Amino acid sequence: MICGEKIVTAEEMVRVEKLAYEAGFSEEAFMENAGRGIAEKTLDFIETKLLEKRVTLLVGKGNNGGDALVAGKHLLTKGFSVTAVHTHPPEECSPLAQKQWAAFKNAGGTHSMDGELQCVLLDGLTGTGFHGKAEGPLASLIERANRSELPILAIDIPSGLKGSTGEVGSVAIQATQTLYLGLPKIGFFIGKGWNHVGELISVNFGLNEKYVGEANATALLLDSKKIGCALPPIQRNRHKYQAGYVVAVAGSCGFSGAAFLACLAALRSGAGIVRLFHGWGMEGEMGSAPLEIVKEEISDLGRVFEECKRASATLIGPGIGRTRETEKLLKPLLANLSLPTVLDADALFLLAKNPSWKLPTHTILTPHRKEAERLLHVSPSNDEHLFHTQCQEYVEKNKVTLLLKGGPSFIFHPQTLPLVCTRGDPGMATAGTGDVLTGILAALLAQGLDPQHAAALGVTLHGIAGEVAAFQKTSYSLIASDLIDYLPEAFWEMLND
Repeated sequence: MICGEKIVTAEEMVRVEKLAYEAGFSEEAFMENAGRGIAEKTLDFIETKLLEKRVTLLVGKGNNGGDALVAGKHLLTKGFSVTAVHTHPPEECSPLAQKQWAAFKNAGGTHSMDGELQCVLLDGLTGTGFHGKAEGPLASLIERANRSELPILAIDIPSGLKGSTGEVGSVAIQATQTLYLGLPKIGFFIGKGWNHVGELISVNFGLNEKYVGEANATALLLDSKKIGCALPPIQRNRHKYQAGYVVAVAGSCGFSGAAFLACLAALRSGAGIVRLFHGWGMEGEMGSAPLEIVKEEISDLGRVFEECKRASATLIGPGIGRTRETEKLLKPLLANLSLPTVLDADALFLLAKNPSWKLPTHTILTPHRKEAERLLHVSPSNDEHLFHTQCQEYVEKNKVTLLLKGGPSFIFHPQTLPLVCTRGDPGMATAGTGDVLTGILAALLAQGLDPQHAAALGVTLHGIAGEVAAFQKTSYSLIASDLIDYLPEAFWEMLND
């Protein structure tokens, strides 16, 4: 099993909690459990970062503020200095929050409506049910917190962010970590959510597994600790064709780099041999190709099909161009291929132009957002739920796997919920990283993985390599070939989990 937690809407989380209350579970007990768990995660953060034992609670008038106050009470018992800065007088808060105000003050906590923000901020201003936009004292305190440049740990969701849409009405907390309660919310991963949530940390507040099981998921998180089980096994006596033979149709005059990146990434991801069929007149450019790549100019499709009889996967598109000649080449190639295939870049452009083209069985498409909109023939929209529905409808109709690249990435596959991969680094937003992903995916297909598992493992390896590269070189200096250099570290992580 490669999946982790369910991802739900804010409304679905409320429904599930209501079922628990109706069965006799206590809202106050859940708050106490949540606050205790939040305190433990806050302590872990402070000890890891070697910070002072000082915490400022940002407290709103709802139960999210009550969670913060319970956490503050527990931190006080551990010798912390805890101050609460709040948007409303305690007597205007929810009944449960009022009760926690009294407990917090009895434990020695101090509070004010305009106090100093110190050391670590614990955001309990609004919860996942927040709608509209932050205004007045709430907006002012969010802006103060963001300007402070102090680490902010958001309780359940960064305040000001909408849990089901990822929208921000005016301002929202820029969290260092989000300590989400129960299940992660879809708003973390769509809209502007990913820019606000920081690192995601799960906090168990005591919700029985029975109710977690009854939750209707919108998507599923990929679990990078589990996904290593999808790594293709290696037999001791194999030869290079058994390791995986990838035929690449890529590269045209002036665009050899994309082809080289994809082919070298395939080799570095376990393929035993990669043969690159490239465009005409590229003799000079091919002289700088990595030595391990077998190179051949496309003379006719017969040669490509001849090699495909021996191959175990194909990759098509990186740097191939968008000319009429390329279009004439791809139509019969795709119609007659029987190998697992990865389509990227220019191949996706031409497919969008020719939606009736037949595709090989077991095809992975790897568009980014604009490429996907063009492929699906839909207009740009801020309605993320609608767009994801359109992606799912496309894969159901065409029997393909669609890997929507981004931060985070989504994998759409027929008759399954979308999978969300959170691995990666912003520095990967640079030319050529998509070509590297194409090569990784082709290698995994060539080694026998089905498209969904290849997409899940491939995008995870790609993301981990990006994280390691950014750690070594910073997000500013990362380039696509760095990902290939750090793929071994990504495989080591998979092998050791």
